[in-house]
Amino acid sequence: MSLPEADSALIELRDVTMRFRSQTVLTRINLKVRRGETLCVIGESGCGKTVLLKLIIGLLKPSAGGVFFADRDIARLNGKEMVKLRLRFGFLFQMAALFDSLTVFDNVAFGLREHHMRDEASIAGIVAERLQEVGLPPEVETKKPAELSGGQRKRVGLARALAIGPEVMLYDEPTTGLDPIMSDVINELILQTQRTMKATGVVVTHDMKTVAKVADRVVMLYPIARLEPGESQILYDGPPDRIESSLDPRVGQFVRGEAGERMRELARLRTAAPTAATAAK
Repeated sequence: MSLPEADSALIELRDVTMRFRSQTVLTRINLKVRRGETLCVIGESGCGKTVLLKLIIGLLKPSAGGVFFADRDIARLNGKEMVKLRLRFGFLFQMAALFDSLTVFDNVAFGLREHHMRDEASIAGIVAERLQEVGLPPEVETKKPAELSGGQRKRVGLARALAIGPEVMLYDEPTTGLDPIMSDVINELILQTQRTMKATGVVVTHDMKTVAKVADRVVMLYPIARLEPGESQILYDGPPDRIESSLDPRVGQFVRGEAGERMRELARLRTAAPTAATAAK
């Protein structure tokens, strides 16, 4: 895929640090997401990937630094401005996060109704179109989420996110819990969204097949607790086809799913534990 120009950043994190009480999850993150690109964010569990998404959409405010959308610091937006900003985003949550008490139709229509964006006749047409786009038949409209498979729930969640016509799509582990075929269906839908809606995408994932298929660019985060002093939390920032040739061995180990270094770290911790216990006596 051809990347947008480097100076057309839509989203920018500038020296962003995020702490929860005494725990620092992200530190000094500098990152630009260019208009129209699909960025995949990878890394081990607990390295701050989902926190990054929540900062981008303004669900969290950084402890330090700033998050900018179209050069505006979103922390400085008032309530009405923040609502308008979020209407430019679609968010596919990890477990789809559908409303259990609502039908599929009402779930997909929720954002349009909540923000009075369309009349009921228009909403019916949009719901039908979005469900068709994600490959679901009209008869699912009357079903409740409990009646759907995991893959169907993910596709309903995507249809709901797309219903408002977002400028940016955020995906939190979009293929988690799905079989390989349904995972590929979701990946194809992410690609389709990029092509048809020209949406900017940020995809948090552990799935390297997703990365290979949908990413224009990949960023790998690393847990702060295992960084050397002064080391950047971003170990890799570049195209997906060069990630395996990264000079940082931790990047290659993650991409290939190799446990060697982590097992050595765990062994060192086990060795250190008795020593610490003896010293405490």
